[in-house]
Amino acid sequence: NPYILATLLFGLGLGTTITFASSHWLLAWMGLEINTLAIIPLMAQHHHPRAVEATTKYFLTQATAAAMLLFASTTNAWLTGQWDIQQMSHPFPLTLITLALALKIGLAPMHTWLPEVLQGLDLTTGLVLSTWQKLAPFALLLQIQNVNPTILVTLGLASTLVGGWGGLNQTQLRKVLAYSSIAHLGWMILILQYSPSLTLLALLTYFVMTFSAFLVFKLNKSTSINALAISWTKAPILTSLTPLVLLSLGGLPPLTGFMPKWLILQELAKQDLAPLATLAALSALLSLYFYLRISYAMTLTMSPNNLTGVTPWRFSSPQLTLPLAIATTATISLL
Repeated sequence: NPYILATLLFGLGLGTTITFASSHWLLAWMGLEINTLAIIPLMAQHHHPRAVEATTKYFLTQATAAAMLLFASTTNAWLTGQWDIQQMSHPFPLTLITLALALKIGLAPMHTWLPEVLQGLDLTTGLVLSTWQKLAPFALLLQIQNVNPTILVTLGLASTLVGGWGGLNQTQLRKVLAYSSIAHLGWMILILQYSPSLTLLALLTYFVMTFSAFLVFKLNKSTSINALAISWTKAPILTSLTPLVLLSLGGLPPLTGFMPKWLILQELAKQDLAPLATLAALSALLSLYFYLRISYAMTLTMSPNNLTGVTPWRFSSPQLTLPLAIATTATISLL
């Protein structure tokens, strides 16, 4: 029903906006809750056991994270008398809130729900989950100062490594995208304490790249690596560009995805954190392997000669192809 859909999407926007605009922890928490409650019907709209299971898992983790956040902010108010987001000073609530937000966006070691949930969803809802749902918790993470840097660095490094290792063994595209999301978020968290503007840049480029990756897979109607092998017959022009999108996600130099990684490594080196920068760069190699594997399946192998699906790409809908064109161009050439 379009009216219900409009209401839910409005709720999605409203929740994020409330969190963005709030300086009081209760309001921020409320925004996060509205956000979660608005996306749950969207996730369960295909009444498929897999989708319902994913929705339940998502609901439980998000509710846990929100409860942790509420508990931490109440504890902070109890200890210091402050409800203001910027005025957090006590280490205990600070740590707890950082962990709650990490659970909300799916940073390792609290990441295990993300691949499972994403695997059960439609690609469009998965895109919303991978991009829009990260905004509100990130706004809060950016606002809380004087967090212990060790926590953030540990979370960030663990995420880049888990995001690399986890994706190696996957054949399902949505799980690969979930691990890719974990790895990218790890890079953002690594640099959060030292240069928040770089975190925002990384978030923005990640959004653009993920957007084009999801739309490519949606246009191909493919959810596993095997299904990509026949995408050449479905959409030839797009298929020749897709490896560039994937390598951009992996962060190879002439493409957009290289920019945030380059700047983050430079900033880490400036902060005398060379070993950390080295580890992060090495973990990016792991991610690169599975992006290469997908590109290989898609374009570097001969596609089976079945001419069943030659025509559809000429008649694909403009509401899918226009954003895809914009996102793909941005993913490849923003550097």
